[in-house]
Amino acid sequence: MRIIKTKDYNDMSRKAANYIGALIINKPDCVLGLATGSTPIGTYKNLVAGYENGDYDFSNVRSANLDEYKGLPKENEQSYYRFMHENLFDHINISPERVHPVSYT
Repeated sequence: MRIIKTKDYNDMSRKAANYIGALIINKPDCVLGLATGSTPIGTYKNLVAGYENGDYDFSNVRSANLDEYKGLPKENEQSYYRFMHENLFDHINISPERVHPVSYT
């Protein structure tokens, strides 16, 4: 495991987005496993900014969505689907058919 020390949350968010962005640039058809919660929100904001600046193209990226609960409707305010669309997917050019939920029982 590689640990990267950062000075604060914003620095961590920027570095994480840069790491993911470099992966997207070097392997445009990569599969991302992305999590919900408050910690990655800054990273997602940085990825959206990179997309808006033309730095990242998500059109060939696939997402294996973590943290979804089996049977939870996607419209539920606690769903992974809703969280990820509000914080990332609705703001980038990833196709809905390239977003794959992983449900837990």
